[in-house]
Amino acid sequence: MLVLSTERLRLRWANLQDADFVLDLLNQPSWIANIGDRNVRTLEQAEDWIAARLVMAYRTQGFGFWIVERSTDGERLGICGLTKRDTLPEVDVGYAFLPVHWGRGYAREAAAACLAHGRDRLHLRRVLAITGPDNLASSRVLEAIGMQFVEQRVLAGETRQTRIYAWGGSDTSA
Repeated sequence: MLVLSTERLRLRWANLQDADFVLDLLNQPSWIANIGDRNVRTLEQAEDWIAARLVMAYRTQGFGFWIVERSTDGERLGICGLTKRDTLPEVDVGYAFLPVHWGRGYAREAAAACLAHGRDRLHLRRVLAITGPDNLASSRVLEAIGMQFVEQRVLAGETRQTRIYAWGGSDTSA
């Protein structure tokens, strides 16, 4: 199901036919370093991850991480979307793209569309985002879409530092 479209991109629900793409994305060294190893090593595990993590969020939250495709040819570039994590007080925007597609503005375009969707369609007054302290490219994307750095801390259940950004609202804590 198509959720959003921009000048260059379509964001749609993931489905089991995306298992090959998800398997590739989740096993990229950049995903493992910046997001974490999800221990998804087979197509069957990728299908299970899609059902449990992506499709379930669409059903329970009404939003989630969507497959990002290039409009011109349908090539799958990454994922982007909104989620409500137990470790954060507000919904957050997140994204991950295959490294071959970095540096083309896709993350910025998709994340900005998701932020606008959260504001305009979901009526969110505040949206957060997280990134690792060394992920400067991701920090630049977040700042480019109007998010501001709030704090750096270890989130519950984690062992590493996380940079937290926010858009909207007047509260300066996360």
